[in-house]
Amino acid sequence: MAEKVTLIIGGARSGKSSFAVKLAQQTGSHVLYIATARVLDKEMERRVAAHKAARPAAWSTLEAPENISTALKGIPHSYSAILLDCVTLMLGESFSCIPEDSSEDAFFSAGEDAMADLFAAIDNRPEPWFLVSNEVGMGIVPESRMGRIFRDVQGRANQRLASLANEVYLMAAGIPLKIK
Repeated sequence: MAEKVTLIIGGARSGKSSFAVKLAQQTGSHVLYIATARVLDKEMERRVAAHKAARPAAWSTLEAPENISTALKGIPHSYSAILLDCVTLMLGESFSCIPEDSSEDAFFSAGEDAMADLFAAIDNRPEPWFLVSNEVGMGIVPESRMGRIFRDVQGRANQRLASLANEVYLMAAGIPLKIK
């Protein structure tokens, strides 16, 4: 699996998505873009529109905020690459049905399930994957319990993805730093 996974991590507005689009374009013109965002308000609607405008119109888009492997069933194996943007929103979606006062184990388990599903999706596809994920551990300690748990789940997910990927880029101020 590792030879076909590139991980692009960084903070908010670091240039992760733009760089991922650039890398995916280098594989060919037939890219499948997996969007994991749910549009729940006007702000997210604007963000999604900006992301759509920044990628080639000829690309196919699959909206799959959860259950990536199931969403990919029936999709032809004919793409030059798959770009998933982003792991962070996918993990956030895995928390959405869990009551906030649940045990940490419940949240870690939900994150593990989401990651297992993503790994299954990657294993079942021949295409190279470009995964966008937020680096959430470099900022302040979140004030809320839920925020701290999510930061920990995201950090562990990024570690697992980085260990499996053959290339990892850290984005800082729009500059890609190849760290693996």
